[in-house]
Amino acid sequence: MPRLQTTLGLTIAMLLAGQAGALAAAPAGAGPVLFRSAGPIQADYPLFAGERRRLAELVEAARRGGIQVPVPRDPGGGSSHEQHKRNYMAIYAAGLLYRVTGDGAYADYARRLLLEYARLYPTLGPHPAASGDSPGRLFWQSLNDSVWLVYAVQGYDAIRDSLSDEDRRTIDEQVFRPMSTFLSEGQPQVFELIHNHATWACAAVGMTGYVLRDDELVARALNGLDKSGRTGFLRQVEQLFSPDGYYTEGPYYQRYALQPFVVFAQAIEANEPERRIFEYRDGVLLKAIRATVQLTQGGYFFPLNDALRDKSLKTDELYQAIAIGYAATRDPTFLSVAQWQGRTTLTPEGLLVARDLAEGKARPFPFASRLFRDGPAGDRGAVAVLRAGSDERGQTLVVKNSAQGMGHGHFDKLGWMLYDDGAAVVTDYGAARFLNVESKDGGRYLGENQSWARQTVAHNTLVVNETSHFDGQWRVGESIAPRQLYFAADGPTRVSTAEVEGAYPEVRFRRTLAQLEVDGLASPLVVDLLRVQGSEPAQYDLPLHYAGHITDVGFPLHSHPAERPVLGKANGYQHLWVDASGTPEAGNATLTWLNGERFYTYRMLPPAGTRVILAESGANDPRFNLRREPVLIERLENATDATFVAVLEPHGRYDPAAETVTDSRSRIAALRHVRTEDADLVALELVDGRTLTLAIADDADAGKAHRAELGGKPLEWSGHVGRFEAPTAGEPPRQELAAERP
Repeated sequence: MPRLQTTLGLTIAMLLAGQAGALAAAPAGAGPVLFRSAGPIQADYPLFAGERRRLAELVEAARRGGIQVPVPRDPGGGSSHEQHKRNYMAIYAAGLLYRVTGDGAYADYARRLLLEYARLYPTLGPHPAASGDSPGRLFWQSLNDSVWLVYAVQGYDAIRDSLSDEDRRTIDEQVFRPMSTFLSEGQPQVFELIHNHATWACAAVGMTGYVLRDDELVARALNGLDKSGRTGFLRQVEQLFSPDGYYTEGPYYQRYALQPFVVFAQAIEANEPERRIFEYRDGVLLKAIRATVQLTQGGYFFPLNDALRDKSLKTDELYQAIAIGYAATRDPTFLSVAQWQGRTTLTPEGLLVARDLAEGKARPFPFASRLFRDGPAGDRGAVAVLRAGSDERGQTLVVKNSAQGMGHGHFDKLGWMLYDDGAAVVTDYGAARFLNVESKDGGRYLGENQSWARQTVAHNTLVVNETSHFDGQWRVGESIAPRQLYFAADGPTRVSTAEVEGAYPEVRFRRTLAQLEVDGLASPLVVDLLRVQGSEPAQYDLPLHYAGHITDVGFPLHSHPAERPVLGKANGYQHLWVDASGTPEAGNATLTWLNGERFYTYRMLPPAGTRVILAESGANDPRFNLRREPVLIERLENATDATFVAVLEPHGRYDPAAETVTDSRSRIAALRHVRTEDADLVALELVDGRTLTLAIADDADAGKAHRAELGGKPLEWSGHVGRFEAPTAGEPPRQELAAERP
C-alpha cells in the first residue's frame, strides 16, 4: 500500500499546474515530502505567509514551555486536557513547518514530543474523569482521543522518514498502533456507530493505517470492524448526509464532522484514487462543504440543535474543508469564503487558495434560498432557508422541518428563526454549554441543556399540554420526521409548508411560513400560519423568542413588577419567569420591540380566548447557567382544533447618533384570516390603503386550481399558494404573480 499521501504527500507542482478534478496519488512508496520537486517554499502570498508565521509562533511557544506530556486527570478545560490539545497541534504544526521550511529543528521537536507519548501511552487505562460509556485514555471522552490522532498522525507522517529506524519503530508501536487499536477494537460501541464520534474514529484509524502501511486498519476504517460495510466510513457517508449535503445533526455538528470526512477522503483519494471518493454518492462530500457555508448568516452557523451561537466559519475544521474543496473543484466562490475567514492551511491546498486569492480569482459565494432535504434519501423533512437581500444586511428566514438529529437534536419540529438587518430577531437558544470552561461542569453540556434548551418551549413552535415533542425522548423523535410539503424560493413570495404527525399522540399540525417582499417596505414581511388538529381538548402554547427591547404593547397587560411567578414545573416551563399577561382582541394583538436600529412589530390573530404571556428565561437557575432572554407565548386552553396566524413586520429606523426616529409604528392597519373549504386566506391591510392577500391551499399539487372569496370578491389561483394585491381597499384583489413552483 502507498505511504499516506494527505496534504503532506502531494507536490505543489500538481496543484499549481492547475490539474483539474480530484487530487492525484503520489508514486507508491514516496515519502511525504511537501513541495518535493521545488524544495522549501518561499511563497509570499499573504494568507499562506500568515499561516506560516502563526504556526511558527505556536510551535515556538510550545518549545519554550518544554516537553510536557502530563498524566491525564482533568475533564474538558482542565490543565491536562488543554495540554494534550496543545501537544497535538504542536505535532501537526511542527510537521507542516518541517516540510515547508526544511528546518530539521521542527522535526526534532515533534520527534521528542512523540517519544514522550511513547513512554506514557502504554501505561494508560480509562481516563479518571471519564463520564458515559466511551472513556478515552488521553481525554475524558474517546472522541477527543480520535481528534488527537487525526492531527498527530498528519504531523508524524511529515517527519517519519527523517527518524531513525529505532525511533520510528518506538513511535509506531507504542503510540499510533495501540491508539488505533483502542479506538477501533477497544471502542466498538463508538467505532460502529453512524455518528460524528465514529467519523472521527474512522478517520483517525484509517489515516494511521495509510501511514503504517497497514491494510487491516484501513479496511476496518472504511468498512467496519467486520469489513461488511454495515458500518465504517463509507457507510457514514451514505447515512449521515442527505442528497443535498445536509448533515443530520444540524449545521453546528456539520461544521465539526466535516473535517474528518474531508481530510480522510483526501487521504483515500491520494492513496486509492480508483475509489473516486469525491465523486461518491454524486459528490456528496463536496456538496456538504457548500451546504455548510450556506447554513450560516453573516458567517455564523444557524443554531439548530445542540449548537453554540458564537461558532462561525472561522474554525479549524472549515479552514481545511475550504482548502480541500477548492483544490478538488477550483470553485472560485470558495476563495471568497477563505477571504472572509482570513486563514487557510499550511498545505499545498492552502497555498493554492492563497495564490489564487492574491491573484484576484475570488467570486462571491452564492448565498441563496435553498431547501436542504434531510435523511439519506432526502425524505425525512428538510431545513428551508429563505433569503432576501445580501447575506450581511438582508433577511434570512430559517424553518426547521428536519428530522430529530440523533442525540444532539432538539424537540422543535416546524420551528423557525429570523435574521434581519444583520441581527438575530426571532431567536433560537441553541445549547446550554460553556465549551471547555472548566467551572461550568468541565465544559460539558449543562443540566439546563436537557431541562431548558432541548425542550420545545425554548423554541418557536407548538407546545401541547406543557410537554415537549415526543415527550422529550429523542429515540422516539428519531423515528418520526416531518413532511416538507412545499417549498418555493423564486420571486418576491418565498414559502415553506410542512406537517408533522406524531410529535404528540393524536395531534397533527401544519405550518406555512412565507417571506413576502412588498413595494415600499424596506424588509420583507414574514407571515406565519399554523393549524393544529387534535382528538381531544388540550392546552396549546405557541412561543416566539425574540431579541430586542419592547417599545409598545397593543393590548392591556397585567404585570408582576414586585414578584415574578414561575410559569410551570417541568419541561422547560420551570425556567420561565412571568412578567406580564393579557388577553388581546383581534385588532390590538401587537407587540413592538427595537433591535439595534430597526423596529419589529409582531401582529397576531389569535383564536378567541387566547391569552398572551410575556416571560423571560432564567427561573430556577441558581448557578446562572442560562441567558436571560424574552419570550412571548400565545396560550389557548381547552381546544381541539385551532389556527394561529401572525405577521412579523420590520419597519422604521432609530438613529442614536442623529437622535432621530422614523416609522416607529407598524405600517399594517389590520390582519384578517378566512378559512374556506380547502384553503386559508390571510389578508394584510396596509395603512396606505393597499391590501395583500396570501391564499394557501391544503393541497400542494402545483397543477390544481382553487377558487375562494374574500369580502365578496373572488380569488382564483393554481397550486399551493397564490398572492393577490389591490392598490386600494375598495378595489378587487388581483393576482400579482403565479403560484410559486413546488
